[in-house]
Amino acid sequence: MERHRDKAYQETLDYLYRFVDYSLVRNFRFTPEKFNLARVERLLALMGNPHHRYPVVHVAGTKGKGSTSALIASALSAAGYKTGFYSSPHLSEFTERFQIDGRQIDPGELVNIVDAMKPLIEQVAEISWFEITTALGFEWFARQGVKMAVIEVGLGGRLDATNVVNPLVAVITSLSMDHISVLGDTLAKIAFEKAGIIKPGRPAVTAPQRPEALEVIQAAARERGSRLVEVGRDVLYRPLEHSLAGQSFELEAGGRAVKIEIPLLGLHQVENAACAFAALQVVREQGYAVSDEAICAGFGRVVWPGRFELLRVDPPVIVDSAHNRDSARRLRQAIDDYLPNRPVVLVFGASEDKDVRGILGELTPRVRQIVATQSEHPRAMAADKIVDIAREYGCPAQAAAPIEKAVELALEQAGQEAAVVAAGSLFIAAAFRDVWNKK
Repeated sequence: MERHRDKAYQETLDYLYRFVDYSLVRNFRFTPEKFNLARVERLLALMGNPHHRYPVVHVAGTKGKGSTSALIASALSAAGYKTGFYSSPHLSEFTERFQIDGRQIDPGELVNIVDAMKPLIEQVAEISWFEITTALGFEWFARQGVKMAVIEVGLGGRLDATNVVNPLVAVITSLSMDHISVLGDTLAKIAFEKAGIIKPGRPAVTAPQRPEALEVIQAAARERGSRLVEVGRDVLYRPLEHSLAGQSFELEAGGRAVKIEIPLLGLHQVENAACAFAALQVVREQGYAVSDEAICAGFGRVVWPGRFELLRVDPPVIVDSAHNRDSARRLRQAIDDYLPNRPVVLVFGASEDKDVRGILGELTPRVRQIVATQSEHPRAMAADKIVDIAREYGCPAQAAAPIEKAVELALEQAGQEAAVVAAGSLFIAAAFRDVWNKK
């Protein structure tokens, strides 16, 4: 993506990143004085409230929110709606966060919008980087005349900058323990934050949840007079076939069954697709034409890189963004399903604030050896520290940084027999993909 790095674009990114405050995210819980919607609401009001100019599907969750959002956006595009898709974080380039029908924002357009926003940003004290980024996405969609937008929550839900929308449907994907220093140290507390996107009188969809999370979501829906559609109760799914080329499954809702194929791999993606399907049924009930044919077509051509993504077929090279214990468990299940007889060399790196012991506890029983590495991110855990934790589990491990070294070492150790799987954080997934693509 280096072609995008012209001077004006780079200066714009530098300007935006001036508003990043890592310490805020790391050290404060969601306290009203630090996290609230007043700043982003003020900025959007100064901009003429661009987020009120198109209907929105709003998606929160711990795992699968990106995949679910991408599936919904792809289906809406296939149904003929000019569809905006706002997601985070990005893998390789900032422009990935803003897409319309699969096209990223042009760096020149981004520069123009930020230039127009600058005098307004200066009028809002203590505004954050993500609040500005969110307003930028809303504005681009409005300027481009989108007919629908799929908005993925950044962190949490209740106090996330995206939660200024009044959506056609609020979607909550699978919940698990993550960002506990910010969102709370129990699943019920995390569910409370995520359920904050459910709006009075507006329908909501939830993926299958653990009982303590589901109770909180159901209570929030009842309290707000919101009809709650539950995947696993109102929408059923049944896996059919899977291979490294994709997978097929059957979805059933309202007494009718639809057979669907998707290129995304892993049983958890079937659950995400069921969640996306349920959301699209709710959109359809509100008078928007979204046929089963459009859903099948959109799901069939969805692109969502870095999630059990196959970079090479034989011997397999796979990149995944598993970054908590629950997602590591799903990754191990996918490895068992798709690579049943293959030994695995794991390239692993993670942020300091992640449950690295929990993640490696899930993965090490299925891994022959680990190549520990670290991204250039300021919060990256030292590779040597990861090696020590891996050895606690009796798994052979060695450190290799930067990521270029780790890729070479892993390929060398895998030879023609083992699969190489990269995981641990989105930063590692992105860096691995970039190195691989350059190769």
